[in-house]
Amino acid sequence: MTEQHLDVAKLQRRLAEFAATRNWQPFHTPKNLVAALSVEASELVEIFQWLTPEESARVMDDPDTAHRVTDEVADVLAYLLQLCEVLGIDPLAALDAKIDRNERRFPAP
Repeated sequence: MTEQHLDVAKLQRRLAEFAATRNWQPFHTPKNLVAALSVEASELVEIFQWLTPEESARVMDDPDTAHRVTDEVADVLAYLLQLCEVLGIDPLAALDAKIDRNERRFPAP
């Protein structure tokens, strides 16, 4: 699947199909998905945990570390998209609405 043909709904369908073919849906409860999301986010944090700010800015320069970061970002996004699917949340609409609220809460100087 090429990058230009990806969208959130298509990725959510692929994730749902992947889980369905493995009979994982009973385990994909909101509670379990949130827990998995937290674990994956923690694994992403672990990569950066002891880096200086300067080292963290260059984390993608090392191919092995870049691969680990990319994989953990994908895991976080996968669980977030699955959670949104289970709860009936449109993640892009939710983000757009949140940005609107933040623009009102924190007006530009």
